[in-house]
Amino acid sequence: MAHDPKTLQAIFEDAAPPDLELMFKPMFGGILAYAHGRPLASLSDVGLAVKAAGALNAELLATPGAEPLRYEPNAPPSKSYVLAPDALLSDREGLRAWIAQAAAEVAAAPAKKKTKKR
Repeated sequence: MAHDPKTLQAIFEDAAPPDLELMFKPMFGGILAYAHGRPLASLSDVGLAVKAAGALNAELLATPGAEPLRYEPNAPPSKSYVLAPDALLSDREGLRAWIAQAAAEVAAAPAKKKTKKR
C-alpha cells in the first residue's frame, strides 16, 4: 500500500509526545523527521519508519507486522530504521510509544565527530 508522506507527517505529529520538538525536511520524495537536531523517522510512500538501533531495533521488529525499512522491494533492509505496521498508524498511543523510545535513543546517542574538509 502506497502512503502519502504529508499524511504520515500529520499522523506522526499527532502521535508524538507533546514535549518533543520536531522538525521536518523534504528528502528524496519523502519527509525526514528530526528530533534533537538528529534524524528520527522516515516518512515516505513505503510508510513510517523510526530510527532504532541495538535492543530497541530488535524490540520494535518483534511487533507483529513490523519490518526493516526498504525503499524498494529488492533493496537491502535498513539496519537502523524499522517500518511501523499499518495497524500502528491508527493506534495513537502505540505509535507514541515507538516515537518516544526512538527519540530517547536519538537524544542519548553520542554526537558525531565533525571531519575537517581538506
